[in-house]
Amino acid sequence: MKILIVEDEPKTGDYLKRGLTEAGLVADLARNGWDGLHMASSDAAGQDGYDLVILDVMLPGLDGWQVLEGLRRAGKTMPVLFLTARDQVADRVKGLELGADDYLVKPFAFVELLARVRTLLRRGKASVEPTLLKVADLELDLLRRRVSRAGRRIDLTAKEFSLLELMLRRQGEVLTRSLIASQVWDMNFDSDTNVVEVAVRRLRAKVDDAFEPKLIQTVRGMGYRLEAPLLP
Repeated sequence: MKILIVEDEPKTGDYLKRGLTEAGLVADLARNGWDGLHMASSDAAGQDGYDLVILDVMLPGLDGWQVLEGLRRAGKTMPVLFLTARDQVADRVKGLELGADDYLVKPFAFVELLARVRTLLRRGKASVEPTLLKVADLELDLLRRRVSRAGRRIDLTAKEFSLLELMLRRQGEVLTRSLIASQVWDMNFDSDTNVVEVAVRRLRAKVDDAFEPKLIQTVRGMGYRLEAPLLP
C-alpha cells in the first residue's frame, strides 16, 4: 500500500514516514502543497497511484484545503486524512465537507494514526488486510478485538493486544525493542526502561505459558520474534 504524506514540518514528516515504513507500508513525503498536489495527481506512486494521502492544513504554497480541492476536482478518490494542529470544530467540518475522510488533531499518538490509516485503507480496498490474524492455534480477531488459543479465550490489555497484533502482522521477523516501543507506545526507546521486556513477559504468560508450541521467541541481543516452530 502506497501513502503520500504532505507535511512541511521536517521532524513530523520524517517521523511519519519512518513509522509507516516500519509498519510495512510504502510512504513518500512532500514538503509543500504544490508538490503534494502534483505527486498525488500524477503517477508518481506508480500506475495505481497512492492509496491514501495524509495531509497537513497549514502548508507553504497551497494550503491543505486547496490541495484537497485540487485532488477532488481532478477526480482523485483516494482517502484523505487531515493531520493538523487546527482543532476548531469549524476546521473539522470544512475538511470533511471538502471531501476528507478523517481528521486527526496534533499532537497525536502514532498508534492511533496507524489505526485510522488501516481503517481508511480497508475502506478503500476491502481485501487489503485480513481481519483474522493467525499463527499455529493462536488467533487474533481485529473486528471483535478478541484473542484465543486452541479455542480458549484470552483476555489482553489494550497494549498487549497492540503488541500481539504487531508481532502477528510481522510474524517471522525479529522486532527490535526500539521498533516495538515506537509502534506500541509511540515513544523513543530508552535503554534504562524495561517496559518492552515487561510487556513481552506478560504477553508470553498469557498466550504461551499454558500452551505448546511456544510462539514468542527472544532473539538475544536483537529483540523478539513470533512464529510457529518448524515441525520435525
